Amino acid sequence: MEKPQTTNTEPFTFRDLMVWKQSRALASDIYRMAATPNLRSHYAYCDQLGRAALSVPSNIAEGNDRGTNKESLRFLLIARGLIK
Repeated sequence: MEKPQTTNTEPFTFRDLMVWKQSRALASDIYRMAATPNLRSHYAYCDQLGRAALSVPSNIAEGNDRGTNKESLRFLLIARGLIK
């Protein structure tokens, strides 16, 4: 994970991470696909898929808010494990 170079003095947050942005976009795409008429009949499957997709950016955000590098890394590893 690399931090984007910024010239402002605002603190760096999880919202600046490319991996968080991409996982958030993926979760949105999955929710959008699950809402299509062809998949609506598989409600339980689509619901589980949507919750799993949303847990990736959520774990990245929660790890960032924990305050220590060790905890942040733990939540990043959890998020990575969810997509393997």
